[in-house]
Amino acid sequence: MGTLLSFFASLGLLSLLPIHPNWAAADIGIGGGGEITIGIGGGGGSGSPPASPSPCDCHPSPPLPLVFESKRLEIVYPVIQRFKSRIKYDPLGITKTWVGSDICNKYKGFNCDLTPNQNATALAGVDFNGFLFGGPELVLTGFLDQLPDIAIFHANSNNFTGAIPQGINRLQYLYELDLSNNKYSGEFPTQVIGKGLTFLDLRFNSFSGTVPPQIFAPGQLDVIFINNNGFHAQSLPESIGLTEARYLTFANNMFTGPIPRSIGLASETLREVLFLNNYLSGCLPAEIGLLGRATVFDAGQNQLTGPIPHSFGCLEKMQVLNLAENQLYGTVPEEVCSLPNLMNLSLSWNYFTQVGSIQCAISSVGTPILIFLYSQHLIHRSRKWVSHHRNNLPALRKNSILIQRSNCWFSLLLPPHAL
Repeated sequence: MGTLLSFFASLGLLSLLPIHPNWAAADIGIGGGGEITIGIGGGGGSGSPPASPSPCDCHPSPPLPLVFESKRLEIVYPVIQRFKSRIKYDPLGITKTWVGSDICNKYKGFNCDLTPNQNATALAGVDFNGFLFGGPELVLTGFLDQLPDIAIFHANSNNFTGAIPQGINRLQYLYELDLSNNKYSGEFPTQVIGKGLTFLDLRFNSFSGTVPPQIFAPGQLDVIFINNNGFHAQSLPESIGLTEARYLTFANNMFTGPIPRSIGLASETLREVLFLNNYLSGCLPAEIGLLGRATVFDAGQNQLTGPIPHSFGCLEKMQVLNLAENQLYGTVPEEVCSLPNLMNLSLSWNYFTQVGSIQCAISSVGTPILIFLYSQHLIHRSRKWVSHHRNNLPALRKNSILIQRSNCWFSLLLPPHAL
């Protein structure tokens, strides 16, 4: 040992050796190749020092397994999470609530109920109305068609696009579908015509082409809202009369041709029908008078011609009748003003020459009627009458005059020069 220390001292290496309280436990040697090895053991051995523990020798606990209220909810959980990953624009922070297994109580936009035949809690309703979801190619394929127990799906005012899922007609419980005010286009999605669907709302999209006649088949839809699209047809399907729908809205499209005479066949069910702002032509079919339960009939802003059929006097439940901005002419039947529930009759911008017996009292009715008559022919004939009675007539608006005949009220909408 002394010889080795003397050797290190002669080399000037002694100051580099660690100071150890027990040099007897130090094992210093020189290898055959001149290497110097130093080992310090607890009892003079030559073992290596024990390894120091890792600075972080712990791992995070695994997440607790998700516990679902039912197997039906467990099935739709991954479907919702995949759909969530597609949504890149969520201004209301809706998807922040789509975390965990409590879909029924924590997830905004989702509603649960018991399944009819399995008595298990399931995802029964989706209400995304007004959520403004967006994202590149935000489609419903792989989401809506993968919700086996869905009954109501409302998603108006979002940015959904692409094709409506083909498998939608296999959803056995679905009866309400609202995809209005989105970014859909193309032909009418015939896949929505399912055996159980009763409510269809496709308003405010960019659909085009024709409307399939089968949507009017008996046993199909109760409510059909397809207004504000680009639908067109040389004529509306004659099958429209077979519909059992209560509400039909064709407004603000590009439909042409006449109103089908078969519409009278829907007299038992039809309550409201809107043909407003299309390119419909021809005469008003007398069969419209068969719609004895209808409360709203709006065919304004078209190219309809001819007189108003006297059969319109049979529309006993009618409250709002709009025939404005067409090419109608002749005498407006006095029976129309006598309708017992009529509250608003719009006849402006036509070529009518007379409204019933305007010079005599009209039959008394229970509710005052507001009748809009903006017609150059009527303006010319009634200007003298209006001038004579001006001081006794309350003004409705800048270019209108309210005229009372018994319990009927006429509002003659006149241009400024006529006043």
